[in-house]
Amino acid sequence: MQVWFSEDQTADLRISVRVRQVLHQERSPYQEIMVLDTVQFGRMLVLDDVIQTTEKDEFAYHEMMAHVPLFAHPHPRRVLVIGGGDGGVLREVLRHPTVEEAHMAEIDQRVVEVSRRHLPELNNFADARARVFFTDGIRHVEEHPDTYDVIIVDSTDPVGPAVALFGSDFHRAVFRALRPGGIFVQQSESPFFNRELIRQVQSSLRQVFPVAGLYWGVVPTYPGGFWTYSVGTRGTDPRRPREGAWEEARLQTRYYSPEIHRAAFALPPFVAELVEAEPAGAPAGGPPVPGGKGS
Repeated sequence: MQVWFSEDQTADLRISVRVRQVLHQERSPYQEIMVLDTVQFGRMLVLDDVIQTTEKDEFAYHEMMAHVPLFAHPHPRRVLVIGGGDGGVLREVLRHPTVEEAHMAEIDQRVVEVSRRHLPELNNFADARARVFFTDGIRHVEEHPDTYDVIIVDSTDPVGPAVALFGSDFHRAVFRALRPGGIFVQQSESPFFNRELIRQVQSSLRQVFPVAGLYWGVVPTYPGGFWTYSVGTRGTDPRRPREGAWEEARLQTRYYSPEIHRAAFALPPFVAELVEAEPAGAPAGGPPVPGGKGS
């Protein structure tokens, strides 16, 4: 008998993977947690029936979430990851020699514990520079003004409590939590299936940050495979790695490179229009957007 797991990626689109074994399943105080051993993608973390990460393609997402802001920042010393309980983004952050402290604010302790047990290659929680706070990420940001050089939101989809992570109130709190020159990045879904969300996030970032923009990458298990990352900075140009940073870090990566970093801000026209267009009811204006048409 064959066992399959299916995720309804939209109301009209479903992805299914064949499962060898259900390695873990529980209901935490916040969500349903599963770890599946799949034929195509290896071990897979699933939260509330939505694929979060897999052994086979996790590097594509985690490297682009972490390395673009950290290589763009002049000297990232203190970094915050909001969400990301599997530890993949935190692992990549800790690969940077300039990082002195890497904090993670994850509301669900069980996601971290399950990931440590079943997905150990994704995380490096034992690093002395790492500190995990089991708390609400929004509250953590509000309570730590002028603290971080880089803030990365590795959140679930904008459903339920996660909706607040995509709004202007949160973006203003992030701005206050960043030091001068700081960089903020959050995953912002698919330009094929979440166009209005991308418009809203970009509009919000332009109202809050001096510099805002969008870059993209490929993650096969996410809806459509084409994934976007929204970025706002307190003055730093996120499109270019700082001079000599790649050579100094000497990282062995599988997706990220300085060339990919620059190219990721070159947007297809159908995506660039999401950066330039205001969502319905939004105020006009805002600062120039790196990566948009004509930039």
